Amino acid sequence: MPHTIRLHRVIKASPDKVYRAFLDPDAQCKWLPPYGFTAKMHLFEPKVGGKFKMSFTNFTTQETHSFGGAFLELEPGKRICYTDVFDDPNLPGELTVTIGLTAVVCGTDVRIVQEGVPEVIPEAACYVGWQESLAQLALLVEPDLRQ
Repeated sequence: MPHTIRLHRVIKASPDKVYRAFLDPDAQCKWLPPYGFTAKMHLFEPKVGGKFKMSFTNFTTQETHSFGGAFLELEPGKRICYTDVFDDPNLPGELTVTIGLTAVVCGTDVRIVQEGVPEVIPEAACYVGWQESLAQLALLVEPDLRQ
């Protein structure tokens, strides 16, 4: 059975700034790949029905895997929902990723639900990867540089 991954993190930045980090292709290439990976964005259309395609490359092994999908819902500063499909036939199925953003007194409560993760991907590896990505997201959006 496919896995469902649920993550939660409070980030010290406004929901609008966090939302922008999810919908800016350069920002995504900076924060989304887990530690030890680089990313390339090949296609990015941030609108409902728009598509995206990106790849991660393991810096040590130089192995690359690519994936893409379509945006289902975009509610600025509040919600993002998209599909995700791996190009690798050994990772079948379509994932649905839903990101909820809620303003809290110290920033943004970020809740992520990733449904349909293929069985061959260990749940623990998904959690580790997302935790690394969210740590990098915080490093990107938390500084308030107005210079």
